Amino acid sequence: MSKKRRIVSIVVFAVIILAILAGIYLLGKPQPKAEDLRETMRDAVLHEYMKVSLFGIKDVNPSLISAFAVTGILTVFALICRIFVIPRFTEIPGKFQMVLEALVDYFRNLGKTNSPEKHKLLSAYVFTAGVYIFVGTMFELFGIQAITTSGVSISLPAPLADINGAIAMGCMSYLFILFGGIANNGIHGFLGTIKEFSLPLSMSFRLFGALLSGALVTELVYYASFLSYGVPVIVGVLFTLLHALIQAYVLTLLVSIFYGEVSEKKLQKPKKRKRKSKAIVATDNTAENNTEVNTENSTITPEVSK
Repeated sequence: MSKKRRIVSIVVFAVIILAILAGIYLLGKPQPKAEDLRETMRDAVLHEYMKVSLFGIKDVNPSLISAFAVTGILTVFALICRIFVIPRFTEIPGKFQMVLEALVDYFRNLGKTNSPEKHKLLSAYVFTAGVYIFVGTMFELFGIQAITTSGVSISLPAPLADINGAIAMGCMSYLFILFGGIANNGIHGFLGTIKEFSLPLSMSFRLFGALLSGALVTELVYYASFLSYGVPVIVGVLFTLLHALIQAYVLTLLVSIFYGEVSEKKLQKPKKRKRKSKAIVATDNTAENNTEVNTENSTITPEVSK
């Protein structure tokens, strides 16, 4: 395609998009809000009203369904890669093989850097946690619909956008660090992990706050009538992608650092010799001098006898 045709195509595409947005804005009728902004934000945090039914169980948090869906997707994807893709890896990698190997190498190097001796289990955990956080955060962009118990249609949120999911992830990471400290360093690892008692809270609320902020910003954009055409799509995608990358990186880095600290072998300090008191030292010196004098006398006596 020549440069002139490329410019013409871009201009035509931009004109079409602007025409569609103008038509939506001029012809579309604003729908009445089902709930005010305060109730929407409170429900985004606590999920008190928008409940769904699952296998006959009513009033289930929609984030739980999102968590089950993300777990199932990752499990099926991992099985497909292990059975059909990995056995066909070649010395000259393709695009998918390069991406997969780069991802595995990154988390492996992250584990080796922070815990050189015990890095295999650490690398596997941070790989799983990082992929789960990223995929779970991007899951809300698909807009999968669910019907609430009150008959309202909602899109399933990210699993970690709920406070319960974030706390579960933070506590599980803390228990993993505690297990690694006990398994690799015994009582020293246990004490080193227990003293960081605020770690699960800090990881949980950091994860929850970052993911929730994107949802709240998007809701604010939706409720502004002059911004509710096209802008929420861009804002939602950018915020979601940014939070997915940052939070996956932050949590895996924190887990790796703390795991390396508590699992590091403590070097035993050499025992210091007790210093002898001055009286004992003086007695030892006197005994040595007497021994030397007796030795000299014993050597002189035979000569005199001769």
